[in-house]
Amino acid sequence: MAKVSTYLNFPRTTEAAFNFYKSVFGTEFSTPIGRFRDMPPQPDQPPLPAADLDLVMHVALPILGGFELMGTDAPESMGFKVNIGNNLYINLQPDTRAETKRLFDALAAGGKVEMPLQDMFWGAYYGSLTDRFGVQWMLNCDSKD
Repeated sequence: MAKVSTYLNFPRTTEAAFNFYKSVFGTEFSTPIGRFRDMPPQPDQPPLPAADLDLVMHVALPILGGFELMGTDAPESMGFKVNIGNNLYINLQPDTRAETKRLFDALAAGGKVEMPLQDMFWGAYYGSLTDRFGVQWMLNCDSKD
């Protein structure tokens, strides 16, 4: 089933933030926290510094009415510089790859593609962009069709 969530980027404080949100909403993480050490080596990327390996790669927490808050650490070693304004994405999870591509292409028109749609190591068809109004979007489709 298609769904929408909010994805937050933090400067090395994701785990503390999400433990705080967990206490506020009284819910549990949807899956165990994924760490950067869990990411397979990428041939075109240098290895991560040891200080970044235990940072949060992905966490998801249901909050209210089926809405899920997601987050990651955005370390500078990976080229990120978190500022208020670039730390929030709307995350779309369409049901099909065709709908994912349609939405991605439409939102990208006049904007800037950060990561083109592609198959990712976690098994999804994923891409990210900033639309022409400066809103940041992630599209993540688990369907293989």
